[in-house]
Amino acid sequence: MVERINYNEEGKAQICGVGDDTDKRHEDMLMDIDVYRLKKGQTQSFFYEEDEQAILLLKGKLLYEYEGKNSAATRADVFSALPSCLHTARRTDVMVTALENSEILTQRTKNSKKFESKFYAPDDCRKEKMGETQWEGSASREVLTVFDYSNAPYSNMVLGEVINKAGRWSSYVPHSHPQPEVYYYRFSHPQGFGASFLGDDVFRISDNSAAFIKGGLTHPQTSAPGYTMYYCWMIRHLDGNPWTDRDIDPNHAWLLKEK
Repeated sequence: MVERINYNEEGKAQICGVGDDTDKRHEDMLMDIDVYRLKKGQTQSFFYEEDEQAILLLKGKLLYEYEGKNSAATRADVFSALPSCLHTARRTDVMVTALENSEILTQRTKNSKKFESKFYAPDDCRKEKMGETQWEGSASREVLTVFDYSNAPYSNMVLGEVINKAGRWSSYVPHSHPQPEVYYYRFSHPQGFGASFLGDDVFRISDNSAAFIKGGLTHPQTSAPGYTMYYCWMIRHLDGNPWTDRDIDPNHAWLLKEK
């Protein structure tokens, strides 16, 4: 059986079988997110009557089959290789086949628009280095954007990744936005850990954990020294209010003037 990971109310991973009842504990995120582990040779089909979907390769070698097309992707891991991702509209049949042991992340949400399926190869992703020249490099990180409102305005979702260098901060300076967001974390070592600050609350984050960020909460993150942290960031646009920018916490706005 293909393994699927979902999350309890604290954001800790739980392994369940595909076909288990959908977890309804995070309905305020307005999107469904799962992580699948496929052994070599296993297949998984996806079809949603009302939802668009993105299928991101985290690790392994995968064949995507959709609309009479084939796209292959290989990724050693999330730390050393850029992402590949298939993004499709509702009512699109997709079959993925693991050509070696693989892990994928899926994101989906309701969207009545019909648009052409798009396979994002590593070279299609926007890569930015941020924080290197500020605050003595203490918020140095790499931000990858697969798609957002600028290149996929027909979508109700945003999908990207961050490589948070060991001992550094990200999602910094503290900011918020009215749209809900989910972070899915991996660490360079399985015992790695960090902290997620959601509004006035602080949570320990670990490998395979997730943060569910309600609209309006500030959400800076940090990783422990020695442990590089990866997270996939996923935002759900609101009707009539797509995510295009961040609202900087005015208490910390002065930091933007610091070099």
